[in-house]
Amino acid sequence: MARLAKRGEIWMIDLGMAAKVRPCLILSVPFQDQERALITYIPRTTSLRGGRFEVEHVHSQFKPGAFDAQNIGTVPPARLLTFLSVAGDAVVERVEAAVCSWLGVPH
Repeated sequence: MARLAKRGEIWMIDLGMAAKVRPCLILSVPFQDQERALITYIPRTTSLRGGRFEVEHVHSQFKPGAFDAQNIGTVPPARLLTFLSVAGDAVVERVEAAVCSWLGVPH
């Protein structure tokens, strides 16, 4: 990986054999040297179910889809493959609110 991912960026991430490689929104803040080198992400899906934890994402670079707040995950930086785009503050805020709602955490 040439550079560290930043919160709000969309990267292609290798999620393992069952989950494939897919675009994901980076949700975590940068880690420091004494902390675990991990990145928290929300995957983007085009298989929409219309659920309340799906955050619609429309961008010319992608097929219509959404970020799935129920599918939050964490990977080491080596799993990040390619930088794709920046989601923007409004999208990050809506995804963050959906994750909080999913986890029952006040937002």
